[in-house]
Amino acid sequence: MKTEARAAEQYIRNLIKSGENQQLDFKFEINDAKKIARSFSAFANTQGGKLLIGVKDNGKISGVRSEEEAYMAESAAHLFCRPAVNFHLKKWMVEGRCILEVEIPASSKRPHYAKNESGEWVAYVRVADQNIKASRILVNVWKSKNRKEVWLSYGREEKILMEYLAENETISLSRFVRIARTNRLQAEKILVNLILMDVIEAEITVKAVLFRLRRDLL
Repeated sequence: MKTEARAAEQYIRNLIKSGENQQLDFKFEINDAKKIARSFSAFANTQGGKLLIGVKDNGKISGVRSEEEAYMAESAAHLFCRPAVNFHLKKWMVEGRCILEVEIPASSKRPHYAKNESGEWVAYVRVADQNIKASRILVNVWKSKNRKEVWLSYGREEKILMEYLAENETISLSRFVRIARTNRLQAEKILVNLILMDVIEAEITVKAVLFRLRRDLL
């Protein structure tokens, strides 16, 4: 048992040592299921990830009351996420304190929404160590993934976009709207269809969503 305990402690310490990142988030505690639901939404909508509950932002181990925190995690995933987010929960003892590891796999049922402060359902994505609101383009791509066919007329706007990307690495939605002299909804529709056709791909940053030609097409 001592060997198992040491292995478990080392496992958690190694996770903490890696720091918060694209697939790892530290939480001192869960005192608001609505707020933690954003992390569930973001991980499920992106590459999946883990929450360590009972660990401060600086990596210090504080521990939690496992039953209460587990209940809050359950509430976040099933009451404050739509559709509900699947997760796996493990309990670890480190320094005599209970740490909860909540693992959230990447979902095939995107988009997953979580309620914001105003009670609105918002889809989030995980970028570096932050949960940010997913753009409408990403949400529409996720919603359209099950479409059997994608129709795209190669018109003036598409020609302008492809010529621009042939000379520039990336383009933003607002830039596309300006150079194509089109409206935002039409530009979004074109970008969504081109992503679904695997012609372009989205590069998500904290400040913006950029679009580029798929690297395997270059």
